[in-house]
Amino acid sequence: MFNLSTLEASLTGTIYAGKLHFAPTTDSTNTDALEAARASAPHGSVYFADEQLAGRGRGDHAWLSAAGQGLYVSILLRSAIPAARLPLLPLAAGLAAANAIRETTGLTVDLRWPNDLLIGSRKVGGILVESKIETNLVAYAVVGIGINVHQRGFPENLATPATSLDLESGKTVSRQTLLIELLAAIEQESLGLLDPAAIETIPRRVQQASTWVAGRRVHVHGPQACTGVTAGLDENGFLLIRTATGLVTVSTGGLRAADD
Repeated sequence: MFNLSTLEASLTGTIYAGKLHFAPTTDSTNTDALEAARASAPHGSVYFADEQLAGRGRGDHAWLSAAGQGLYVSILLRSAIPAARLPLLPLAAGLAAANAIRETTGLTVDLRWPNDLLIGSRKVGGILVESKIETNLVAYAVVGIGINVHQRGFPENLATPATSLDLESGKTVSRQTLLIELLAAIEQESLGLLDPAAIETIPRRVQQASTWVAGRRVHVHGPQACTGVTAGLDENGFLLIRTATGLVTVSTGGLRAADD
């Protein structure tokens, strides 16, 4: 269980100070954060839970969120990010999550565009960004992140085999330490989205952290379904796929290795 007083103290001086909202059980932290956003909750509000009953990932996929087993957290951002930069937010969140996991465990995370966190071939986490746009600015964005921490077993029918930080590190990982590192990294990355020079580095940093976005034969599922070899990211964070009929710019969808 989280030590909320210690957690609050560790966040003094950050955008999250005094804005933590913990629920032992909730349907979805993203739903909680979206409802709070519509009720004018402030920038930096954090909604996290010990268990989710209806956790979800991108495309309304279910996210298994057993009690006490993972980190289930959603962060509300109100930083007037230009709407054109919104596709970079899940990529920046992926970089933040990978950094937090590395700082907490020493493990290296592979980023599978656009929102999956993998260790080797197994999925350890995912990201779901939901937002509202007003007059070409992001009025608010909710960054939801789920990370498997203590799980020891998973269903066999998952699209991507799963793993947890405990399994990969061989030790019991502190969810509280991971949360502190994650929030610090999200704050830093979100500030970068307001800096044109920092924004330009996001596609390059994702490509450096990922084995998926360049030189890998993949199948894209979703409205822009195609098969080809990944050829990097454009300045918007969209994935380039070199197919048999030419270069395709993929703005939405998911990836699988072409032989899966």
